[in-house]
Amino acid sequence: MHPDVEFEILKLSGSDLFEKSVIDIKTGTGTYDIVYIDDTNITQFQKSGWLEDLEGLGYKTDSDMIAPAVKLGRFPYKDAGTLEAAPIVGNVVLFAYRKDLFTKYGHSDPTTWTQILDGVKDISQNESDVDGVVFGGVKGNPIVTGFMPIFWAFGGHVLDEDGNATLDNQNTLDAFNYFLELAEYAPMGVSMYQSTQVKDAIYTGTAAVASEVWPGWIGDLENPEKSKVVGKVAVVKSPGEKVNATSMLGVWLAAIPKSAKNKQAAADFLQYLTSSEAQTMMAEETGVPPTRKSVFENASLIEKYPWYPAQENALMNGVPRPRSPQWKQIEDELGSVLQRALIGELTAEQAVKEAQSKVSDIVNQ
Repeated sequence: MHPDVEFEILKLSGSDLFEKSVIDIKTGTGTYDIVYIDDTNITQFQKSGWLEDLEGLGYKTDSDMIAPAVKLGRFPYKDAGTLEAAPIVGNVVLFAYRKDLFTKYGHSDPTTWTQILDGVKDISQNESDVDGVVFGGVKGNPIVTGFMPIFWAFGGHVLDEDGNATLDNQNTLDAFNYFLELAEYAPMGVSMYQSTQVKDAIYTGTAAVASEVWPGWIGDLENPEKSKVVGKVAVVKSPGEKVNATSMLGVWLAAIPKSAKNKQAAADFLQYLTSSEAQTMMAEETGVPPTRKSVFENASLIEKYPWYPAQENALMNGVPRPRSPQWKQIEDELGSVLQRALIGELTAEQAVKEAQSKVSDIVNQ
């Protein structure tokens, strides 16, 4: 379509990517024709009016695309909102458990957090070399990411529809109490665990349950050269409890800044990147999780990535983090409170009260 157009790809870390994109767009420099944005940051770009209307440039969505992923690119966050970003990477939090050990101790495939805890208790009592659960315990993003699927399953919400803190209630308290009870079966030092330690525990089989698993972590789970648990781990959507299963969306999107100098070529390139052809190629060659149903349902890819049906299910029923430009601040404070509760500095009741106070201060600034 544009044989004379070449794209230069600038590879940056998450924080550098965000900072350089914001500076360039705010100053109107126009260095970037396409910017790559995590769904937790997209709201800031949208509310600031920095992004082009993709459909105004001829970009088209279709029914094969994962609807919740597409919706993340719309502003306001509604099915009829203006499409300002296209979903490229279908990231979503999944849940992993040792299916062999749950079966060994008489537990069926768990679908609720209560069933998870029951299985974890039995495994911990009988398997001396296996911890019951593993999760990221570092304050901030790691511990919040592992907690949110539990929190939502117990009916919790960080913010209400008007953007007010809504943490001081029984659902939040139940989620905190459950999280702290589950954490009793985690390894020593879990408060310092990050993704590396969680992934290592999954691959070596030293944890019965991982409350948070990202698709990028599990590409070699069935590779006997890299995994000690081939055929033993089930990867599924996050369990439910008071409400249905609620996996956390972590979609990466691509957008065109209003300051871009080659908008039409950029829009056409995004159309290609989100096509079935490109999404299949990226999944096959790099393991990038797709944003199209047909790619998740591709038989050869399911053979390579047997968790694809569960991943599609998780995406189709996933929950985004609050659509607030203040989410990073909220996450930092909530993560600090969670870690203090984890290491015993706060009771669940104290943690709930403090979380409510800290988040209220942020949203009322």
